[in-house]
Formats: sequence, C-alpha cells, structure tokens
Amino acid sequence: MNKQNHLEYGPEVITFGETMALLMPSGGKGLEYSSELHSLFGGAESNVAIGLSRLGVSAGWFGRLGKDPLGRMIFKKIRGEGVDVSRAELTTEAPTGLMMREVLMGKTSVYYYRRNSAASRMTPQHVDEAYIAQAKILHVTGITPALSESCRESAFEAIRMARKHGVKVSFDPNLRLKLWSLDEAREVLLEMAKLADIFLPGLDELKLLYQTEDWDEIVAKLRELPAISIVKGGDDETYVVDADSIQAVPYFKANQVVDTVGAGDGFCAGFLTGVVKGYDYTEAVRLGNLVGSLIVQTEGDWEGAPTWEQVEAILNDVKHIER
Repeated sequence: MNKQNHLEYGPEVITFGETMALLMPSGGKGLEYSSELHSLFGGAESNVAIGLSRLGVSAGWFGRLGKDPLGRMIFKKIRGEGVDVSRAELTTEAPTGLMMREVLMGKTSVYYYRRNSAASRMTPQHVDEAYIAQAKILHVTGITPALSESCRESAFEAIRMARKHGVKVSFDPNLRLKLWSLDEAREVLLEMAKLADIFLPGLDELKLLYQTEDWDEIVAKLRELPAISIVKGGDDETYVVDADSIQAVPYFKANQVVDTVGAGDGFCAGFLTGVVKGYDYTEAVRLGNLVGSLIVQTEGDWEGAPTWEQVEAILNDVKHIER
C-alpha cells in the first residue's frame, strides 16, 4: 500500500471509520426477489471525505478494510476520488464489512453484515497523531464507537489528539440503533458532544438523546455544550444554535428524490467545506443544505456529490448549455 508522506502538507479535513461494500437490487425490487444487485460502497465518514474532495477541499480518510476484493475495490475508489488514504489499512485479520439496502413502498431498509469486520478491530494504535495534528478539522461520527470497545477507544483517542493540537473537532452522532442500545448510545454520544467544537445532530436524534420532544428543552441542553450546534432535520430548515441565538436556514428543494441515504453526509461535506473556506456558520449551512439536496437525487450514498463548479453554477444561477 502506498504510504506517502502527507504530514507537512496533509489533508485539511480528516475523518475515519468503517466503509462497507453495498449491494442494492436493480429495478426497485426487494432483495428477496431480485436476481441482480448493484455493487457499490458506503460509509458515513468516507461519504463525507469524498464529498469534501469533490468540493475542492483536501480530505483524508482512514480505516481498516479486509485484504479482499471488496476491500481493494473500496480502497481504490476512495483514492480515485482524490481522498488521501495513506493511513488506511488492508488487513488479512478479518473481512470487509457488507451492507445490503432495499427501498420498498418509499421506505429504506438496511441490513448489516459487519460483526467482527476488519474495521471493528481498529485500536488506538491505528490512529496516527502526527497525521491528525496537521489538519484543520477532525470529523468523527457516532458510528465508530458503536462497532466495538476498541473502536470506541480509538474514537476518543483521535478526539484527544485533535484537541491536544488545536484541531477543530466536528461530530455527527449518526445514531444507529441497529448497532447498540439507545441507553448505551446516549451515554457515549453525549460525552463525545461535550468534546466537540461543532455538533451536527439531527432533530430526531436529539429527541432520543435528550428524551424530550420539547424544542425549548432541546435548545437549553444544546446551550450547555461548548460547541456550536447545527441541527439538521427541521421541517423546512436547518438550525444554527449558539449561546445567544437560533438561526433557521431554509432547505433547497430537490427536483426529485431517488435515494435519501447519504443526505446527512452530503450536508456535512458541504457545511465543512464552508467552514474551511472561512464562511460564517449560516452560509456554511446554506452550502450544506444545497449539497444534501443534490445527493438525494442520485442512487447511492455519495455518487451524487457535486463538484465545486456545479455548486457555484447553482448558487449563481448559471444556465446549463446542453450542446
């Protein structure tokens, strides 16, 4: 594997976690009845890294993949999107994780085959402090600590390293109740939120984590955190919540909705792009909203992620010339 040295001029945003092979039925059929499956891949963190790279931000992703055909496919495709994978590892210890997804009657169901995967065997020794230290932002999710005790330790160790070196910590809880219980998740995710500079929860996640449907109570809880909170999943807007104000940023309307998975990761990529470019949080959220709306118009977790040129054309209302 290529171990290029990126420490001096390394990625501006670094993220890490499990990326899995993804199989989806063709023609909108259920998995049970489909004889053909599309071979794709996805993972919240690599989705964000690819989204950032397409938007012109240097991004790095690391994690553990099986040294098998699926792992090699994932590694090469992430690298092919311009993401630095110099700290990713292909291992013979365990296989690459797999997920299968179907959309029936407008409802998405995901089935995981990831227990004892290569990624679940990550330990703090796999986290490169020098690599994290040179970044501007470390983006972590609540999926990694749900995979295993050693992954949980690795996530907290990466956050500790980032804070030690003045690297901003961005945290998306990405609550996955198929991976752990709500009580277990609540304790860990709220602890991680306390260590973040930017907290990126969904409104539904906050209702579960804070055990309340009351918006005012949720805001009060968010204001106890040191982080700025960006709350996704409002009826028609995303909220920027700080100690003094709440700003609502309207969504961009999607022309069609094909696959909603990956919308939150697309939002994070757009938002973090804005942060790296020096936008204020409201403008960064506006960019995130746009990228999220584009992601859902394409099948797959990250395939619909736009380039910076495409985003600029939409924001500036540039007309498309067909021929």
